[in-house]
Parts: sequence; structure tokens; C-alpha cells
Amino acid sequence: MTRDWSALPSANSLWEATAEPARAFPVLSGESQADVVVIGAGYTGLSAAHHIAKSGLSPIVLEANRPGWGASGRNGGVITAKFRLSFREIDAVHGRAMARRMYEIAHESTDIVEELVSEFGISSAALTRAGQVKAAHNETTLRAAIDEANWMTREMGDVEVRILDKRGVREETGADIFVGGVLNPGSGGIHPLNYLRGLADGVARRGVPIFQESPVLRLMREQGGIVAETPRGAVRAKQAIIATNSYSDLTTATAQMQRTLIPFRSAIIATDKLPRNLAGKLMPTGRTYTETKRMMRWFRMVDNRVIFGGRGAFGKQDSEAAFDALRKAMVGIFPDLTEVPLAYKWSGLVAMTLDSVPHIGRLDDRTLFSMGYNGAGVAMSSLMGRYLAAFVRGETPDVGLLDARRMKAIPFYPLREPAVRMVAGWYQFLDAIGQ
Repeated sequence: MTRDWSALPSANSLWEATAEPARAFPVLSGESQADVVVIGAGYTGLSAAHHIAKSGLSPIVLEANRPGWGASGRNGGVITAKFRLSFREIDAVHGRAMARRMYEIAHESTDIVEELVSEFGISSAALTRAGQVKAAHNETTLRAAIDEANWMTREMGDVEVRILDKRGVREETGADIFVGGVLNPGSGGIHPLNYLRGLADGVARRGVPIFQESPVLRLMREQGGIVAETPRGAVRAKQAIIATNSYSDLTTATAQMQRTLIPFRSAIIATDKLPRNLAGKLMPTGRTYTETKRMMRWFRMVDNRVIFGGRGAFGKQDSEAAFDALRKAMVGIFPDLTEVPLAYKWSGLVAMTLDSVPHIGRLDDRTLFSMGYNGAGVAMSSLMGRYLAAFVRGETPDVGLLDARRMKAIPFYPLREPAVRMVAGWYQFLDAIGQ
């Protein structure tokens, strides 16, 4: 299967409107040689290429569209040291040692973003590490959040977590709808497209070839290596990395990965710039925020605009119904935004997995992958590039539950989309009745 790449839509996002100019990369033409061919120029692929090059090996990066076109340029720019599966749940099922290792990996992921921003001097990424507040919408979810925070302090030594009462959350958000919450330090926000473009520019300046509009149509084994074929060229390498996440079905060369993922469309809206007095009232601390409903919404303030996002958009394209639902939810939390126009609205695909954690490792002796970030991929995908480089070197890093051998295919794969709709509809119903 091939696509008409010129027909692929562009995300009409705040990030594109405010990003630094994109560096122009060539289209692959003819044959090239490398130690590793990396498929996908998102955070995972670029971080992998960077760390592979630092190891003294030669990578080449192939991107089907342009760097940042996929999830790396469409996300909300929220950086968190967590997985969709909580550390307490990991402890209950897999034991304390595994919970501790996953905690270490999560915090390593937020740290590496800061390291990469510093190493490549990406000031336009506007990285902050002010923390994140989980705001509870009722007493039941508040008790659960507090119980989880106390467990983290007691068992993981997370002493900086802080409990907030209703007044504390009101001062944090400017909203009166929440009954309390929990502040987690270390999390933060970033301009995701500037971060991506900064990575691409920095990696290229260090001599790593990056080719855009060069989709890999076939990935073939040959004696002693692997060949990645594009419409106008090919790369011969010893190993290949698949770093395509929810966009793995763009070509048949990587489509096999899609059977391990449940694609879930995530939508985001951004308001016009707010008047100074209103902007100063809402989210004055510059943190990021989530709520405790099952169909979780998140929000943050960027350049005096409210950015508001969440799950619930279905189908292959942007959904006006999803954008309308987001606006309604946003105004429900912030009534002062009732008359404020939206300036941007966009969406992209989140890659969910059956066990709620990403996976990394080998498909075979020549092919590696990392994907399935479950909506928390800015930091984790950046870290996985470092671990992919270790695998390329023949090492076996301890990746805990992320081990590729734990990955499971989606059962009844053709039914995944109606199943997602059904589960999401049930969650929306529970949220609507306050459960």
C-alpha cells in the first residue's frame, strides 16, 4: 500500500503557527549505506539517531512526510514522569522491584528532555518544569488521588508530592469546579514542535542524514543486513529501527506494528490570546493540569492562551463534534472563557497498548522498534531513543515492563475501532453522571 503524500492533511495547530521555521531536508534519491536505518523522524527516531551517532555508528533517518508531521508535532506538549498504568498497580501485579524500576525509567524520561534541550540549545522549546496538578472533580476521585499520593510518598519516596484542598486548586487554576487535588513536581510543558525541530536540526548539524518525503515502502532482509526501499531510493543497513508509533500503517513496510496498537484520536483546542487581567487569573503558576474523569481532560496556559485537550475524537480525520465537546468542557471549568473565540483546533493519533505501557526491543535479529506511548510520549519517546541505541550496540538494558517480549497483539483487530467507541462511550456516560 502507498499513499498520495501530497494529499496528507497538515495539523492546523497553535504549534505550527508559532514554530521556528522548519529546516528543509532532502528526499532520498539513489542508494545509501548506514549501520542503522531509522524509520520515522519523530522524538523516538531522532533521539535514537542521536544516541546511535554518539556511539560511533552511522544512522540514516527516513521520514514519510516531514519531521514533526505526526504525533511529535501534534501533541499537547505535556511532560510527565508516569505511565497510564500507575506505579501502585505495577507494584500490586508485578512486585516492588518492578514498580521501583518503572519509577526510575519514568523520571529518567523527564530528565532526558531537559538534557536534550540543553545539549542542542533549543531555547525555542520553552521548556518548563513547574509541575502538574491533578484536579479532582468529586470527593471520591479526590480520596483516590490522595491515597495514591500518600502511597507514592511512603513506598517510592516521592516526598515532594503535595496535597491541595479546594482553595489550593482554585488558586492554581482559577476554577471553582474542583474539590481538591495533588501537585506532582518535575512534570512540565514544552513547545513540542519547536522541540522536535530543534532535535532534527541539531542531529543534522552533527552529520546524521535525515530524508523527508521518503516513505519506506518495503523493508527486506538481505545477506548480512536489511534494505529499506523508498519511492526514489534505498538504504542498506545492518539494522533497522521502526519508530512510527500510531502512524505505522502509512505503508505496508511497518503496518505489522499497527496490530499491537489501539489508535485513539486526541483533540486539542487553543483560544485567542486572553486579556491580560483574565490571563493572569487562570493558571497563574504556569503548571500543566489534568482532571480525574475517566475521559481525562488536560489544560495549560501558553502565551496567554488556554490550551485544552482530551480523548474522545473518533475516526480518521478531525471531528467537529470532538472540538465542540472540548469547548463545552473547557467552558464548564472556566466560565470566563464562554465568549472567548477559539484560534486553533487540531487532533492526532495516540497509540494505546493492551497493557497500558510502551514497548521497546527487537522484532528479530535485525529489526528493533519502540512505540505505544499511551498518551504520555513526549518524554518517554525521547528516552526510548537512548535505549534503542543500547540495543543496537548489542546491550540488553533493563526496560522493565517495556520489554518487547511482553507486547501483545490486539485480539479481533478489525473490531478495534467500534470497541474503542463503545468503551469511550461508557466512560463518557460514567463521567456525565458523576461516577
